[in-house]
Amino acid sequence: MSFPNHRPRRLRTTPAMRRLAAENRLAPAELILPAFIREGLSEPNPIASMPGVVQHTTDTLKKAAAEAVGLGVGGIMLFGIPAQRDAEGTSSLDPDGVLNKAIRDVRAEVGDDLVVMSDVCLDEFTDHGHCGVLDGDGYVDNDATLDIYAKMAVAQADAGAHVLGPSGMMDGQIGVIRQALEDAGHVNTAVIAYAAKYASAFYGPFREAVDSQLKGDRRTYQMDAANRREALQEVELDLAEGADMVMVKPAMSYLDILRDVAEMSPVPVAAYQISGEYAMIEAAAANGWIDRRAAITESVLGIRRAGANMVLTYWASELAGWLREA
Repeated sequence: MSFPNHRPRRLRTTPAMRRLAAENRLAPAELILPAFIREGLSEPNPIASMPGVVQHTTDTLKKAAAEAVGLGVGGIMLFGIPAQRDAEGTSSLDPDGVLNKAIRDVRAEVGDDLVVMSDVCLDEFTDHGHCGVLDGDGYVDNDATLDIYAKMAVAQADAGAHVLGPSGMMDGQIGVIRQALEDAGHVNTAVIAYAAKYASAFYGPFREAVDSQLKGDRRTYQMDAANRREALQEVELDLAEGADMVMVKPAMSYLDILRDVAEMSPVPVAAYQISGEYAMIEAAAANGWIDRRAAITESVLGIRRAGANMVLTYWASELAGWLREA
């Protein structure tokens, strides 16, 4: 039996009917706000390629975190930009360094009302901009980098991070960090693995956001955009090493990967709606080419529909406010 017995439009007739029949919904608790803090700022510094996003001061970061709590946002992911950089990113280990201090400040502001996450990676802290230390040939030394990641993880856990996000795509990073946390007594500190992180052209605005010193690219350690099966291998390895959650990054051009991971993962799956995705929608909206609010909502809903349990998005607080209005 088909038409006229079947008229799918019957379930689209009114906003109330569409809400009732919706297969997927958005909620503020599923959103994570990425936030940047830069050492030495007296005022927040706007990021030109990401309209509406800033490099925070301590005070504005705490305000943003408190606002996120009030809106019901699930978490905040912190990135720090130090005043001084060197080849090994040593300021990342300083208990009073920009990121570790920010973790303490945000925890003091919000306590356990917001999941405080932090980036375990060296790219913001190195004078060459890579996610690890370099050997004599300029190649990122995987195992030497792991030693630093282990120390970074403990320092961030000591500062009060609920969840650590190793994003450097070094082989073995989850296992090394998990062991370091266990040895330091941080048995309840969770790890979200950037398990399938691709070398993407859409990271461009993030480079400005963290004042990246990178020359060249990260293709020797981030995944190749052509590969799909490899993502599942990366996820399986991170799960075996003790990941509490896994992530796909970017989201927009990798929804097929996100779907694959969601179908096989026994732990929660996150996806990161990255800077380039944000910038494109903002630019198109500023030109009047698309409806900004509708496009933002649809883009995040699409990521959830593909299988993400949680979405890192620079619109987290704004979107949460809209959802509370509905």
